[in-house]
Amino acid sequence: MYKKILVAIEHSDADRAILAHVEKLAALTGASLLLVHVADGFGARHFDDLKLRESEEIKEDRAYLEGLGRDLAAKGYTVDTRLMMGTPSTELAKAVSEENIDLLAMATHGHRFLDDLMKGSTVDRLRHMVTVPVILVRQ
Repeated sequence: MYKKILVAIEHSDADRAILAHVEKLAALTGASLLLVHVADGFGARHFDDLKLRESEEIKEDRAYLEGLGRDLAAKGYTVDTRLMMGTPSTELAKAVSEENIDLLAMATHGHRFLDDLMKGSTVDRLRHMVTVPVILVRQ
């Protein structure tokens, strides 16, 4: 069924919700996991064009992501991690394509109309950019 699942990691409490669900799914299907966090601050969005050094925030994101990967590997899962920089929806869609992903898993925050209007919704943009199934787990 699923061979490779991309798990969008936010570096927030939402990660526990999506990982708890995906661990069970990966155990049932034998799928490998790709944990992806997209750093999206000003420095991350302009990292390459301004030739910036990694900020403390980016270093913390990388360490957090790698720690999650080690924890899952210790439980017996096949897992890789990837820190990307830019707009989350664009970068996640790129990773889905480049990594031959067959399921995208994300946590949602349950925003309502005004929050989504003001902030936009990564999920809403992303669902139009990928052709693989997307599973959403509420935080």
